[in-house]
Amino acid sequence: MDQNVLGEPLEICSCDPNTGWYRDGKCRTDGNDLGQHTVCCVISEQFLTYSKAQGNDLSTPMPQYGFSGLKPGDHWCVCASRWKQAYDDGMAPNIRLEATNIEVLAALDLQILKQYSHA
Repeated sequence: MDQNVLGEPLEICSCDPNTGWYRDGKCRTDGNDLGQHTVCCVISEQFLTYSKAQGNDLSTPMPQYGFSGLKPGDHWCVCASRWKQAYDDGMAPNIRLEATNIEVLAALDLQILKQYSHA
């Protein structure tokens, strides 16, 4: 069973929009997920702008992939390395600890994640 960063069962991040490496709503991963889509973020306009500037446009719909584009307030499984990059640049979005995969603790400090916890 997948666990969150609190050592509890991993909760759903979002099913609307449907997120996750498996598109099952959870920030689960496997060896094929090179980006480690494991951080459940509460998307902000600031993060959308930042991500687009980094070459990852999350706001533009791409119907050919069943992607309607994200808007502020949506929850989305973000790559651990992208969240860390945004954090380092002062642009990190809030996260849901209960839906953030425990595997991120290999790269991110729990105390830092708690500072961005969205209740």
